[in-house]
Formats: sequence, structure tokens, C-alpha cells
Amino acid sequence: MESSLHAQVEQGTALPLMEAFYTLQGEGYHKGSAAYFIRIGGCDVGCHWCDVKESWDAEKHPPTRIDSIVEEAKKYSDTIVITGGEPLMWDMAPLTAALQAAGMKIHIETSGAYSITGHWDWFCLSPKKNKLPTAEAAARADELKVIVYNKDDFRFAEEQAKTVGEDCVLYLQPEWSKRDQMMPLMVDYVLANPKWKVSLQTHKYLKIP
Repeated sequence: MESSLHAQVEQGTALPLMEAFYTLQGEGYHKGSAAYFIRIGGCDVGCHWCDVKESWDAEKHPPTRIDSIVEEAKKYSDTIVITGGEPLMWDMAPLTAALQAAGMKIHIETSGAYSITGHWDWFCLSPKKNKLPTAEAAARADELKVIVYNKDDFRFAEEQAKTVGEDCVLYLQPEWSKRDQMMPLMVDYVLANPKWKVSLQTHKYLKIP
């Protein structure tokens, strides 16, 4: 990486952009709503079932100046979703400030394993056993989304639910490859524990990004 661009990435004025696209939010609280997704490269959480493993190595994704990212985003939507990878590995303050100056609402999807930077209109916390969220992230969460891969994830979900605020919306979401096995268990669990809601990856059923 060119040294000047590396410095900009360190400062958050450029970011390793993997991809950006306009689609429907497929998961959680805002499912079905149009949004422009900005996927930032780099992640060391290492979920074995991750469906975007190509995002993990930040060096594979070109450092892109945030003014360019924002100009492109303005063409599509006033709702922006920052995802990864793990976006909080980077300083999100410059990007969120620029997006908000352009009048956009900004959502984040994060494991919460890193310190929070940036200003967020909606904070979706998706905690992972490999690298637990910080207390700061749990306190900030508007939405808790726990991926259910096996039965132990129900236990993990309850542990994480104890760390978030009382207004945080709680979701269980089946890991895609295990959905047929886990969805009946999730239905029974939510019926017995109605504080939880089921989230599905509706974009995959709709065959959109």
C-alpha cells in the first residue's frame, strides 16, 4: 500500500473498500427497506461460517478516499449501511461525518469487538464467540442479532441479551447453511421466549445482493 494512502487509512480519510451496492436490507429490524451498503475490508474475528471470507484481508481491497465513497453513495439512497468485514477496525468518524453532512442516516453492522468510532443512527450488534463485544458496544446497541449455528448459540444469545439495554431489539438468525435444521428450534425457542424475534436473510431468498 502506498505510504500516503496508508496514512490516510490510519486516519480514516481513506478506507479499504471491498464493495458498495444499492439493495434491500435483508436482515433484522430494517429488513425490506432500501439502503446503500458500504462493505469495508478487514476482519480478524474469524467466524468459520462467514459468507464473506473474502473481506477478511484488508490488503486485498483498494484504499478508497471517503469523499469518493460519499459521492457515489449520494446517487442512491439516504440510508447507508456500513458493514464488513469488521468496520470498527478502522476510524469511522471521518466517513460518518461526511455522510451525515450529506443528509444521510447511517447504520452499522458490527461484532462490537473494537472501540466505537463514528456517529450512528442505528447500531446493529452481531456478537461472536471468537471475539466478544465490548461493554461500550453492548450499551450502544439498538439491535442485537445473534447467529444460530447450533444449539449452544441459544445459551450464547441469552448471555449477550443480559449485556444490552432494555430497549434493544433482540433477534435470532439462522446461519444460512444450517437454516433447515435450526429454524424449527428457533420457532420453538421464540414461542417460549417471546422477547426474541426471528430474523431471516430475506435477500438470499429474494436472490439479491
